[in-house]
Amino acid sequence: MITLYGSARSSAGRCFWCLEEVKAPYNAVEVNFRTKEHKSDLFLKINPNGKIPAMVDDDVTLFESMAINFYLAEKYKKDLLGTTLQEKGYVYQWSIWAIAEVQPPIIGAFIQKVFVPEDKRDLGLIEKSLAQVPAFLKILEDRLGESKYLAGNEFTLADLNTASVVSILNHIQYDLSSYKNLSNWLTVLSEREGFRKYAALLQK
Repeated sequence: MITLYGSARSSAGRCFWCLEEVKAPYNAVEVNFRTKEHKSDLFLKINPNGKIPAMVDDDVTLFESMAINFYLAEKYKKDLLGTTLQEKGYVYQWSIWAIAEVQPPIIGAFIQKVFVPEDKRDLGLIEKSLAQVPAFLKILEDRLGESKYLAGNEFTLADLNTASVVSILNHIQYDLSSYKNLSNWLTVLSEREGFRKYAALLQK
């Protein structure tokens, strides 16, 4: 039985979504940061970084959300990794791009607007971070004008991993309405059974 450490409202969210897509049975364990449970000896044996998410599957222990998702797809639903060499390349490309290029500025703005009191926010950092976003969204908009999904005509981890990053913008009221292809893609993904089950976890 898989044990996933983290909350659906955190970066572990993409792992919860993936677990629902592959239909793998799992237990969810929240880690209490207020009591510094993430720095306990017990948890540090699971993730020496003291961060979430982390996963234990029998004798396999993993940290980093993208690594966890690739593991889950490989074990339970290999089609999510693509069915051709080209598709597999795209799955890695978009997933790595999303977390390495797109996520940092979005998270930079998100932290300031969600966790920092309004009178203490670094407006310059928010402006600088959000200024980077349109170029990334245009890349996605153009790609989704060529293909139904990022890796081709079928849903893959490329879509799940990338959407999990882009959707952070919804939490800071970023207007995506001018990106028609991107908006349609997000709507299609939100109608998936796996996503709906993941979204239900956010309401708990």
